[in-house]
Amino acid sequence: INTLRGNLNLIRSREPSLKSDLFGHDIKKLFPVIDETGSDSSCLDNALELLVNGGRSLSHSMLMLVPEAWGDKYPIGPDERGFFEYHAGLMEPWDGPAAIAFSDGIHVGAMLDRNGLRPARYTITKSGFMVFASEVGVLDFPPDEVAEKGALRPGRMILVDLNKKRVLRNGEIKTLCARQQPYRRWVEENKITLRGFYGDVASIEPDYDRILFNQRLFGYSREDLKTLLAPMASNGQEPVGSMGADIPLAVFSENTQLLYSYFKQLFAQVTNPAIDPVREELVMSLMTFMGNPGNILSEIPQNSRLLKLRHPILSNEDLQRIRHLNLEGFQSVTLPMGFPAGGSEKQLEIALKQLCDKSEKALAKRISIIILSDRDLPEKFAPIPALLGVSAVNQFLSDRGMRTSAGLILETGEAREVMHIALLLGYGATAVNPYLSFETIAAMVLKGQLSEKIIVGVALENYIKALCKGLLKIMSKMGISTLRSYRSAQVFQAIGLNSDLVKRYFKGTPSPIEGIGLNEIAGEANARYQAANSSASDASEILPSGGYYSLRQDGERHLWTPDSITKLQQATRRNDYTLYLEYAGLINNQAERLSTLRGMFRFTKTKHIPIDEVEPASEIIKRFVTGAMSFGSISREAHETIAIAMNRLKSMSNSGEGGEDPARYKPLPNGDNRSSAVKQVASGRFGVTTEFLVNAREIQIKVAQGAKPGEGGQLPGHKVNEEIARVRHSTPGVTLISPPPHHDIYSIEDLAQLIFDLKNVNPDARISVKLVSEVGVGTIAAGVSKAHADMVLISGYDGGTGASPLSSIRHAGAPWELGLSETQQTLVLNKLRSRIRVQVDGQMKTGRDVIIAALLGAEEYGF
Repeated sequence: INTLRGNLNLIRSREPSLKSDLFGHDIKKLFPVIDETGSDSSCLDNALELLVNGGRSLSHSMLMLVPEAWGDKYPIGPDERGFFEYHAGLMEPWDGPAAIAFSDGIHVGAMLDRNGLRPARYTITKSGFMVFASEVGVLDFPPDEVAEKGALRPGRMILVDLNKKRVLRNGEIKTLCARQQPYRRWVEENKITLRGFYGDVASIEPDYDRILFNQRLFGYSREDLKTLLAPMASNGQEPVGSMGADIPLAVFSENTQLLYSYFKQLFAQVTNPAIDPVREELVMSLMTFMGNPGNILSEIPQNSRLLKLRHPILSNEDLQRIRHLNLEGFQSVTLPMGFPAGGSEKQLEIALKQLCDKSEKALAKRISIIILSDRDLPEKFAPIPALLGVSAVNQFLSDRGMRTSAGLILETGEAREVMHIALLLGYGATAVNPYLSFETIAAMVLKGQLSEKIIVGVALENYIKALCKGLLKIMSKMGISTLRSYRSAQVFQAIGLNSDLVKRYFKGTPSPIEGIGLNEIAGEANARYQAANSSASDASEILPSGGYYSLRQDGERHLWTPDSITKLQQATRRNDYTLYLEYAGLINNQAERLSTLRGMFRFTKTKHIPIDEVEPASEIIKRFVTGAMSFGSISREAHETIAIAMNRLKSMSNSGEGGEDPARYKPLPNGDNRSSAVKQVASGRFGVTTEFLVNAREIQIKVAQGAKPGEGGQLPGHKVNEEIARVRHSTPGVTLISPPPHHDIYSIEDLAQLIFDLKNVNPDARISVKLVSEVGVGTIAAGVSKAHADMVLISGYDGGTGASPLSSIRHAGAPWELGLSETQQTLVLNKLRSRIRVQVDGQMKTGRDVIIAALLGAEEYGF
């Protein structure tokens, strides 16, 4: 259950409102409803027991917890849609991917979640014997004894009634549940409808001076405007990049950082599949509800008296409509998120406590919509970082069992990119109004900084569209289909926040290394406040350049600089070791200036040994490999040249996921070998044939990629020429798509099967599995070892790629130092280290990087 953290938080917050005639005053004896020390299956079982013992049938309760998709475009009957919409306001989905078997002693059933990514098959014999399992053939029956066999489809259920001795199919089960109460009529009669809600976004008349002040107050840069907002407003797409992330971690940066930068997205790999937000959009949803759904153990019409939000991005007009709702049960209060400018850690802490206390008092007055706002704060007040404010209030209300009593809207000038919105929702916001982004885009349109043909309203709609697409992509990386499950799920890890801060305001978030606390956060907020209130002499330099995605003289530091690139190119072209030492000195000095985790390491002083006692370079280099680059992402000439060079060195190059021309398997007349030693098997299986595999020294199963973990790949049709199409066994001009998951790897057992199959094709090749560094990757690596892989690759988040959303390049995955050390320790603790080799890659540039990787446990190194 990928959404477990959010499910647990929301169940806990519902406990005070639980009432049932079946339990009476004894209901408090049930608390806590869920034993959070149990597994995800155990927690789901606790929730199911509550609903069943509260009076609902077993099948009804399961459909509440694990509903099928029921969006407007999904083909489903009106009564069933009414049933699911009514219960959607009461309970968020426990999203899989999952196949679930369940029983209450009288009924035995099974179902798939909305994605249907788990195998679930059944056989029924003429004598009344039924088998349900992941595979066909668990028990053998003569064909003439089989009465029925089949497989469950996404969102479908099958149920055996042992009293009546009959099998209930999906349609019958859902019809019975949907007609227990007039759910469709309840929804239609009680839903709140606002005139003009989510209509065309109106134009904005910008106050340029005020916008400029706010941009400086919230840390905007020229790069935010040109690189992030402009593409989103122009074409409704998140901007893409390719060259990886070579900037310092936020905790190491010399520039003031927004709190968002200290978090990294988590993603599913091997044990759970990611999903495809484009081709599986039908089962995904950004819809959510505003209002107080009441008691989940009751079945009354008032439970459906909710305001339905199509998506969580509120325009300025939509926020005003909500703010001025004059309906019972939908009163709102706006709470300012500010603390005294120049204030200390203590003053920020006091302001957060006051914000939480005011939220609690508002709910006591039956306010059901809380708007946290940093717009137009009082003079000499600095904004509280939006993520800190919303997480503090969400956690405070959840701990007191009050969170589900109100919607939590954030009116903020700080959030502008997809990652910001995802974090705010992931830590509890119901909806977000990024008002400064809207005003900035309107100003850019009116100043002619976007396309001349675009108007303000269209630009704002494009921006909202881009944010929504980006949110679906981030959710899909964890295999989460609905925003209602994603909210409060906290599927992030922190890097560079101290444990006290995390425990108090981001409870449950993994944070493997220490870092800043409230004191530093207050200091950075004060620095932005001072920058906003200081006058700038040069109007063109009012906003800093940024320099996070492209090197700028006054921007963020980068490990790759014109000087270091020049020295590396000259050293290799001239075979000049002196120039290489100058290059390595630049890189290592930059690392030691606090750019990377490995830059903080210092070698212990030991005695020198003679150089002739050291393993020769010709042997060391055999452990070096190139990064996987497919033919198609780079040219044939480049691809073959890399392979020839690495084969000469007796090292290994990687084919990437684009296959390889069979002509390369024959050596050239001069003896050079153009065949890549490592042949990659990715989710698209492009070019993967028996001939391809038997010519490999290593076969690599690519589960994830450092620059965009949890995402698939795409080669646009105009790049697929005849040669690329021939190598990939496809059609020229047709776009080639690698889906986010391998659709034959949904578990460690599936991975073991693929490894077994590949070893049968080529017994002489070793089999490796490529993973990306994140919290928990060590456990996955242990599973990879048990699946009989020969090598596991841990990739850092900072590698390059052909094309990836900028939010993925900068905000997904973790440094390889963390993933490698966790993998080494987990394998040793489980006595598996001797069974598998470990490789690492990700922005490795010098011998110092290699030595540190070796000390942390790696035996092979990718560049």
